This record gives sequence, structure tokens and C-alpha cells, in this order.
Amino acid sequence: MLSSLPLTTDPNLIAGIERAEDASVYKLTDNLAIIQTLDFFTPIVDDPYDFGQIAAANALSDVYAMGGKPLTAMNIVCFPGQSMDFSILQEVLRGGLDKMREAGVLLVGGHSVEDPELKYGLSVTGIIHPEKVILNSGSRPGDRLILTKPLGTGIISTAIKGEMAGGEAIVKISRSMATLNKKASELMQETGVNASTDVTGFGLLGHAAEMVECTDIGMVISAAAVPFFPEAKELAEMGMLPAGLHRNREFRQDMVTIEQDVPRYLADILFDAQTSGGLLIAVPADRAEALLDRMHREGVAEAAVIGEVVAEPKGKIRVR
Repeated sequence: MLSSLPLTTDPNLIAGIERAEDASVYKLTDNLAIIQTLDFFTPIVDDPYDFGQIAAANALSDVYAMGGKPLTAMNIVCFPGQSMDFSILQEVLRGGLDKMREAGVLLVGGHSVEDPELKYGLSVTGIIHPEKVILNSGSRPGDRLILTKPLGTGIISTAIKGEMAGGEAIVKISRSMATLNKKASELMQETGVNASTDVTGFGLLGHAAEMVECTDIGMVISAAAVPFFPEAKELAEMGMLPAGLHRNREFRQDMVTIEQDVPRYLADILFDAQTSGGLLIAVPADRAEALLDRMHREGVAEAAVIGEVVAEPKGKIRVR
């Protein structure tokens, strides 16, 4: 749809809507650029406080994925005031505010509308040095791919709606989705990486496809190395698959080859639409082990090397 719109250009626009970047970046001075993003969605867990935390962490993640520092945020609220108690909205906003405080982000305002369905998220502004922006393009052959959070939140969230998810699984994904990508972002900046994106609605393979689309590189992903929530395996095998997963597979099927010995449930998880997922980072091979070790020592416990960037086939992903 965006391809049919007349795009505006500006010499200070570092990242806009011309590529599938995580956020926009605009240079203000030689030493300062602003990052802008927004995201909001309907509840994916039942607890309103947890939902607020997750929605805030998800919106902030775009800034972290580009190596930036989020500074301010504004609430985006859609609320059915005639049918839902305002105490629920209060808990949602409290969860979001607590997560912003954890991130060192200042809430400066927002906007709300009456809506039949509850929705919440943030508009976020951050800062970065113009020469230190980390784009989702820029990967080089030989780079190792690091994923910082386990997959499967979409499948388990679908099970929550169907009242088929166990309490332990709900706690696990709520904790993961509410975890900021701040530490992982800081460590990748200190290490020096070639590209980064956060894994959200397009799933791991969808966002990986954005990193190689129309480029001279490809990717090889080792399915067995990808971290995922064990409960997602059982649910996927039961057929508890969200619609977003099927859309992701259909949209990127021409770019992705999955070898026959990869289990079907695992192929499903690789396409699963995530909420507030981890960062997918392309890091030079000689820095990968050190970055992974630091992540494990400093609390990014689930981070794993899941594959590498290759020269051939160009613009394609092979899952083995």
C-alpha cells in the first residue's frame, strides 16, 4: 500500500517509510538525531497491568532495535467506557507507566478515544547519534545471527484467548514480553554490530526476510538453535495457530526454504507473530561469542546464536 504513495524526501531523513525499518530517524544536527515510533494493540493477556507493561515494552523496543535511547512517550488509548470499568484502564496505564519508569522514559501526554475494543500503546521519541544508527539492513556475509528472546508468544496468546493456556505458560510469556530490550541494545552498541531489528508481528522469518530483501546477502538459520517456549510446541502440534502466523508464511514463502527434516511445529514457531519479542542481531563472527557471553552474564539469559549471514542465495533464507 505504501509503495503507491508519493514519498517525500529530505537530506536529513536517515530512515523513513521507504524501507521496513523499525522506526524513523531524522537528523537534527551533526551530533543528534531523533527516533520516532508508535505501536498499540488489543490485549493479549487477561491481566490489565501486565497488558500495560507489555504494550509499553513493545513500543519502546523499536528505539532499542536501532541503538537509540528513548526519552519521552505519549499514551495511545482506545477504551469502551460504556461497557468496561475504568479501573481496568487505570491498571493498564499503571503498567505502562511503571515500564516507562524502568526505561527512564518520561510520559508527556497522550490521547484517548471511545472505542468498542480496548487498545493501548505508546508514541515514543528517542535520540541517537546520526552516525551510530543501527538499521535492519547492513548485514554482511559471515555475520552471526543472535536472537535475544524465545519465540512462541503468538501461539500461546492464541491459546489464552481459547482458555487453553496453562498458568505457567502465561506467566512465562508475560514476563518475557514485559522485559525491555534495553540491556540487549546497550550491549550490542558497545560490541559493534552490523544490523538489528526487533522480532514482532511478522515473526522471526518475516523480520529476517526484511533484512535480506533486495540485497546481495542471504541467511541460513539453524532451527534447532532457535529458543522457544516449550508450551508453544505442544500447542502448535494441537493446531493452535494464530491467523498472523499463516499470513506471515504466505507472505514470505517465496523467500524462505525450510528443509524437510525441520519439524512442522518448529517451522510454525519460526513464522509465529510475536509481541514484544527479542532483538535479531547480525554481528561480525569474531565478536559474536563475546557478545553472547556478556548477554548471558548481564541478564539476557535466553540469547542464542541461531544462524549466519551468507553470500548465496541472495535475498533468500534457508532453514535447516
